[in-house]
Amino acid sequence: MLRLLGPLAALLALALPAHARIPSHCIALADAGPERVMTAAFGDPLAEDTVRIRYLDHASFAIEAGGLLAVTDYTGWIGNPDVVPDVVTMNNAHSSHWTGNPDPRIPNVLRGWPQDGQPAWYELDLGEMLVRNVTTDTRGPFGEGARADGNSIFIFEAGGLCIGHLGHLHQIPSPAQYAAIGRLDVVMVPVDGGYTMDLSSMMGVVKELRASMVIPMHWFSGASLETFLAGMSAEFAVVRSDGPEVEVTLQSLPDRPTILVLRPTWLP
Repeated sequence: MLRLLGPLAALLALALPAHARIPSHCIALADAGPERVMTAAFGDPLAEDTVRIRYLDHASFAIEAGGLLAVTDYTGWIGNPDVVPDVVTMNNAHSSHWTGNPDPRIPNVLRGWPQDGQPAWYELDLGEMLVRNVTTDTRGPFGEGARADGNSIFIFEAGGLCIGHLGHLHQIPSPAQYAAIGRLDVVMVPVDGGYTMDLSSMMGVVKELRASMVIPMHWFSGASLETFLAGMSAEFAVVRSDGPEVEVTLQSLPDRPTILVLRPTWLP
């Protein structure tokens, strides 16, 4: 069973040069190590092989690793205007997933929909973090029609981990898309049950991705979240956290696939 532990006095850091990224295994799988997931505190120093994930709101997460900060589905507000992410990703299915006026101090703004008629394509190497995307089609407004490559699944490789954010996923990925995503360690999955995909289809996607840790997002009243948890509980352990953050390492991934429910809270 996944355990949420208190802060440890110290963590052993890997002997790597400054700004080196521990190679991930999105494609080449690595053996799972002992089970250890720690509670987190945003802004505290991180060991070199540790990634901190904070659920901010709706579909927005702060991902912190190696002195870098990424924010997913950035809407222009993360809670603390003095914090400037190194990279933000956006999907424009709804206004709650993007902004047309991002903070001009942000050096890397990745828009996940087509630009100038071309699908979004990113492989942004920031040294200690690599950010890439795989596009999927979306429905048009009010569910009408199809928009080719309208959604991006963004993948963050840091600390040897592969962390995927499914964005506003409207379709079951094709075999080629699954192959491009690779083997995820952690995945943020929308569980609204309708605005994205029906829960049965979304459960199938999660099982196909075979992530060790699943973090639900994009839930509203909580009813769809509970339905998702009930439908997955036979194959996944379920851990409910009272807080918004978790720290994870490649070695701390749970032995049994686990759904971790975080409570969204803006940056302090």
